Amino acid sequence: MELTISARNLELPDATKQYILRKFQPIQRQFKDYGGPAEAKLEARKEGTRSSQDQIVVQLTLNIAGTLLRSEERAPTVNAAMDMTARTMEHQIKKYKGRHYVNIRARRGSEGETIRGAEAAQTEPAAGEDQIATPSGRVVRVKRFTMKPLAVEDAATQMELLGHQFFFFINSETDQPNVIYRRTDGDYTVIEPAPR
Repeated sequence: MELTISARNLELPDATKQYILRKFQPIQRQFKDYGGPAEAKLEARKEGTRSSQDQIVVQLTLNIAGTLLRSEERAPTVNAAMDMTARTMEHQIKKYKGRHYVNIRARRGSEGETIRGAEAAQTEPAAGEDQIATPSGRVVRVKRFTMKPLAVEDAATQMELLGHQFFFFINSETDQPNVIYRRTDGDYTVIEPAPR
């Protein structure tokens, strides 16, 4: 796994790049037994904020055979932000390895209920959903991702690993775009297109 380092709005001296690479080595070692393509990208950027303590942002993204792990931290210096990012990524990796192991065991030996079969889709709107609000913000960024089809359970795992509230994916069962999100009761809801 090679680390691609990029910087926005700041210069990264060679000493800082060497420090980043040194902090990345333990992360890299944790994936020596995992097969498949692995990609690592680190972006360091300086943002204009009121607080000088949060001006440097370091974001580390790992792609391990299609599963994304991401950590982003803010600090006054690149080195401090990298320290926090490395710690957070190590926690993400532990969660990934634990869930990866659990998912493999579940697929091999269990005929358990899938998320799709566990709960019928609810069509009743939640309180306050019938109100239409006009957006006050504007689109400031467009992100494009290469997406491979995922099972619903894998999409839920990917969402949890990224720490997101929702996850957009191509459902491997239906070949349709779906969105999964965590409900307040801890369960999941999958949003899928209705048949025409």
